[in-house]
Amino acid sequence: MKSDRSTTPAVTGPFTLSPLPFAHTALAPIISARTLRFHHGKHHKGYVDKLNTLVLQRGIQDVSLVELIHSTQGQPGDRDVFNNAAQTWNHDFYWQSLTPPMGKSAQPKHGGELARLIDDSFGGIQALKTELVKAATAQFGSGWVWLVRDGTRLKVMKTSNAEVPFTAGHTPLLTVDVWEHAYYLDYQNQREQHVTAVVDQLLNWSFAAENLMRLQDFARTPASQPA
Repeated sequence: MKSDRSTTPAVTGPFTLSPLPFAHTALAPIISARTLRFHHGKHHKGYVDKLNTLVLQRGIQDVSLVELIHSTQGQPGDRDVFNNAAQTWNHDFYWQSLTPPMGKSAQPKHGGELARLIDDSFGGIQALKTELVKAATAQFGSGWVWLVRDGTRLKVMKTSNAEVPFTAGHTPLLTVDVWEHAYYLDYQNQREQHVTAVVDQLLNWSFAAENLMRLQDFARTPASQPA
């Protein structure tokens, strides 16, 4: 039997590959164990390892992951650091955005703040799910689709490549990965089919509810703000 452990040794540094919050088989058949092993153990791990190499080379290993993303965003000379830092963070957030299949009845807790904001912003959970799938299908090339808090309302947004919503002041609640490595082994080029299944059955609405009040977790620290 093949081990779930990657055969590639980790690069020593300040950042570590977060373990999956579920077993490799937990999301099947929507996301197979094979896809999770490649996605987490190869792609996600690759970003973490490269980030550790870069921060050690540049002497910035004491900077937090969120602050590293803020400080390198839009800086041409630090694009490699930003890409690997943001992709490390994006994948950590993505795994927490998923939960083992609960069936199509899975939805935010009735009467909770998240459910209220979804009703106010989209008109209901089914309309939100439709917007998520529409945005994911429309994203050209690699990227991410997000449910975010924008002031007093929620909205769906998409970002290209490694970009994150919190650098633009939005609080992320959930995300769906639409890079091809997230689905190609299981769905080939059928991105819409993959995203529809994920949105219908795998989204972790409890995690989204927890994130409603996490604005400060994604903000730059006052001492690090540019003068």
